[in-house]
Parts: sequence; C-alpha cells; structure tokens
Amino acid sequence: MAAELADWQLDVAGVVIGHGTDVLIEDVQGLGTAPLRTADVDIPGEDGSFAGVDLQQARTVRITAGIRSAGNPTAVLDRLGALVRAGTDEKTRLQAGRLVMLRAKRPGQATRCLVGRVRRVEAVSIARAVHGWLPIEIEFTATDPLWQADSTSGVTLPLDISSAKSGFAAPLVAPITTGVANPTARPGWMLNVGDRPAWPSIRITGPIVNPRLWIVETSRALEMAPFTLGDGEYVQIETRPGTRTVLRNGSGNAAGSLTASSRLDLFRIPAGRSELRWIATDFTNTARLAVTWRDAYTAL
Repeated sequence: MAAELADWQLDVAGVVIGHGTDVLIEDVQGLGTAPLRTADVDIPGEDGSFAGVDLQQARTVRITAGIRSAGNPTAVLDRLGALVRAGTDEKTRLQAGRLVMLRAKRPGQATRCLVGRVRRVEAVSIARAVHGWLPIEIEFTATDPLWQADSTSGVTLPLDISSAKSGFAAPLVAPITTGVANPTARPGWMLNVGDRPAWPSIRITGPIVNPRLWIVETSRALEMAPFTLGDGEYVQIETRPGTRTVLRNGSGNAAGSLTASSRLDLFRIPAGRSELRWIATDFTNTARLAVTWRDAYTAL
C-alpha cells in the first residue's frame, strides 16, 4: 500500500522525502517538456528545414536534496541506505521490464506518478554527515514521459450487458422512454480525466471464443482469432510501451493470436469519456472483460 503524500512530498520507489520529512528537497529538474527525438530534414537548396515527427524520449527527473538529522550521523546514513536500496532492488533491477514509481504531490491536486527506475542515488559530500547533514542527488528515469494518476480506474463487462427485459409493456403510456435515465451510467463507459490518452491493461476471462473489443470514439480494435479460452482461463494484454505483452494464463505468449489489424501501440483510451464494446462467442455468459488504466497527464 503506497503511502499517502502531503503537499510538496515525493515518493521515490517507496521512500517518502520532502516537506515534513528528514530529507529536505532543494530543487527538482526534469518536470517540463520531455526530451524529443526529432526527424527534421533540411530543405535542399533552400533556407530552413521540414519539421518531421517529434517523439518524446524517456524523462529524467533530477532531485537535489539533503538528509538532516542534527547530531545523528547514524540516522543520516541509514536514510541514505534506504534510498540506495530503493534504486538497487534486485526484484526490479534484474527483471527486464519491471518498473517502480516516482510519486509527487503538489498543492491543488491529487498525487500523480511517473513509471520508470531509480538510476542514481549519490552522496554529494560526506564531510558534514558527522554533524547530521548529508547533501544527496537522485536521478529517476521515467520510461513513459507522461504523468499518471496515482490510482487506477477500470470497468468490467460481461458479454450480455442488458439488465432489463426487451420490448414494451402494455398498455403504453406517454411519454415512452427506453428506461435508461442516465446513459452515462450504463456499462462500458470509460472516463479518463487526464489531458492525454491512457494505456489500458486488459484481461479477458473465459470460457470464450474469438473475442473482439473496440473503443467507439477512436474505432481502434483488438481481435484474437482463431482463439479459445476454457473455463477459468484468461489472457492478459498490456499496451504500455516497453511492457507490451499478450500472455495466456500468465506465462504463455498469445501475441500470435492477434489479427494483423490489432495494433497495441494505437489502442489507447482517449482523454474524456469514451465507450468500450466487445463481442465474442460464449454460451454460458460467464466470460468477462476487465480493463484498467491510469488517467494520463502532460505535466505534473
């Protein structure tokens, strides 16, 4: 369970620093525009250049801080050790694709986070540690340059989402309505309150044959065919860059079952409200589609 952050606090892979702690933050760099990979091309025989596609690179956040515990060098060095362990944890460091979070809380909004790895924790000068002061530098590299909500959102859908009998009951009395008083409350609506599209995590639980899901507003679809899941089996689809996988029951690679038009790199939940739909074959109506995401933001 992640710690609740107060204003002006950061959580570096589980270690809380900043206002109200013994780690005082002097400066934070890397919160602006992420570095770009540009594809600009000089115009032959003319001044200027043609602007190509600009892709955002990994974002590196650099934190300058100091550990303070007056007259207690042991506490200062123990705190440094906690930060170093957060950046060198073998469960993360030795597993490709495994990431941790840098969480941040500023006044006026909920906690947001970056996903990546702690790349550097360094004591700038050890000389004053004997007096209980140790200046440090921390570097965190976010593989996804976008900030995300601290908590996840999600929807879970059966194949048959109807909850009322079809047709009309006699006698008919005006006004005639569909019985859906609030259309936005029906299953399948997704709300990404950020200002950027969000990467979903998708789980389909069987029994099911040839599932296909799509987002109405973007018309982007994922389809698996031929593909069959037995009762209790599932397929987990991750769309985030650097962690894109399609795993059957947590281990078997099922990416080959995706149709050629199914693009994981384009299947994103747009900012605002959108609707998710899906179809498949399931004679038991026990199959489920679960989609989770973190709202995505351009900036902190």
